Amino acid sequence: MNLALILSSVFFSTTACIFIQKYFISKKKFALINSRSSHSSIATNSGGISVFISIFCISCILYLNGVEIFDYKIFVPISLMTLIGLYDDLYEIDFKLKLVFQIIAAKIIVDQGYIITNLHGILGVFELSSMVAQIFTIFIIVSIINSINFIDGLDGLALTVILIFISSFEFFSKDYFLFDNLSLLLVFSLIPLWYFNFRKTNKIFLGDSGSLMLGTFVSIYTISILKNDYIIRPEYDIHKILFVISILFYPIIDIIRIFSLRIFNGKSPFEADKNHIHHVLLNRSKSHKVTVFIIFSITLATIFIIQSIF
Repeated sequence: MNLALILSSVFFSTTACIFIQKYFISKKKFALINSRSSHSSIATNSGGISVFISIFCISCILYLNGVEIFDYKIFVPISLMTLIGLYDDLYEIDFKLKLVFQIIAAKIIVDQGYIITNLHGILGVFELSSMVAQIFTIFIIVSIINSINFIDGLDGLALTVILIFISSFEFFSKDYFLFDNLSLLLVFSLIPLWYFNFRKTNKIFLGDSGSLMLGTFVSIYTISILKNDYIIRPEYDIHKILFVISILFYPIIDIIRIFSLRIFNGKSPFEADKNHIHHVLLNRSKSHKVTVFIIFSITLATIFIIQSIF
């Protein structure tokens, strides 16, 4: 089952990337080149919708054969965010409207049972009331979605962060198999994008469809960690909040930093610029691959340090 899932994920994703990019090019739907762009040649924002179609098609085929490899109801908020992101890639949407749809998707996730009801003693808080739990969970979901969207600014960066996150989620869990197959499906549907992301011509970017989709997946995984049925392996016993911070270290630090800078400078926190940490590192290294490797190394080091200290 696992090998078949891996091979089909790579095949469907690669095929979708090739054909959907051709469609985007035929319709002249190119990724814009402006002062914030990381590319100077033809590229498309078709990666996200390609990965979504790959995951959706494989899930449908399995479902029709009586196999449900994960909780398929999460396709509702995932589909909503992917389609909103796709529309934004093609026609651009005001950030306020995107925020409204993010809140709607977050409420759907909460209503599906993915809700943070316990802070596990952080600031002396344990159980949360129903209303507080819903509001807090929606805030966390929207924050995570935007944090992943914000780091999608360099070749391979968001893909690398997501890989670390999913790998850590699976590695540190004890007897939690709810997302095992979904994790395989996600990881191996994303792998072909590294090639398309890094090649010099006809690049394929995740686009907002991809970053919003992946941000929604990450938020669902994160809430699952904070629920009682996700247990961290005894040999890596660590507070769940610290665990989440360690495996989402870069997106958390980047969104806090960039929001603070923009507000301090009297700008909207959602106004795009090139002041992200990866932009600062890129200006010094002059290489996307080196910058991504630095962030990759810092993230792994952070996970190791937090595990060792706490």
